[in-house]
Amino acid sequence: MVDQAGDGKRDRSTIEFPYLDLDNAVALAKAVHQSGGTCTKDQLAARVNQEATSGGFYQRITTAKMFGLLDYDRGTITLKELGFRMCDPQQEKAARVQAFLNIPLYKALYEKFKGATLPPAEGLESTVGTLGVAPKQKDKARQAFQRSAKQAGFFEFGSDKLVLPTTSVAARSGKAAEREPMKAPQKELGESLGEESHYHPFIKGLLETLPPAQTQWPVEARKKWLQAAENIFGLIYTD
Repeated sequence: MVDQAGDGKRDRSTIEFPYLDLDNAVALAKAVHQSGGTCTKDQLAARVNQEATSGGFYQRITTAKMFGLLDYDRGTITLKELGFRMCDPQQEKAARVQAFLNIPLYKALYEKFKGATLPPAEGLESTVGTLGVAPKQKDKARQAFQRSAKQAGFFEFGSDKLVLPTTSVAARSGKAAEREPMKAPQKELGESLGEESHYHPFIKGLLETLPPAQTQWPVEARKKWLQAAENIFGLIYTD
């Protein structure tokens, strides 16, 4: 992800990856969500109890940006569509999968090893090296990858098997499914309101969080949805 100096030389990775894991990025996105979906860098630092000028805090922001959860521009941090979905319990599982695959290195490793057995640590580090990770960064890249894969649900069948998790926008309990008639399946990742829709991406993401008609939707969850809608409208519309 960055240059590293050593022995008079500088090694640069040619493929993008974070040093921190997915859970770290999700926690930061949820902190922004608690601030209404947008806040200043100083406000966010105070909320997560870090120094706004510290390298560790900047690295957390960079990590969350790489996973596609937020934008950072001139001191203002704003949740992206995927960030809002990450803060919705009904969509978080699918959002974690998409965020994981947003990392170029992780997507390349998934494409290379899906349906196969992952090599042990030494072999995995050799592989990330061939994909463009600098020699001195291979260990950190491999560790962050393994933690993030587990946090995104890709290790459901074992830490040596990289399997795409089964996700759906609205998951129902077994008892609820027994009481209700079969409904058409919800849209999966990559499907939304249609490629030609004129709606802003935030609006699309908001509408996709609506549960199916005739299903339970707790009052507190409705309030959160309406608050998210108000925040989104404030971001994309003028008075």
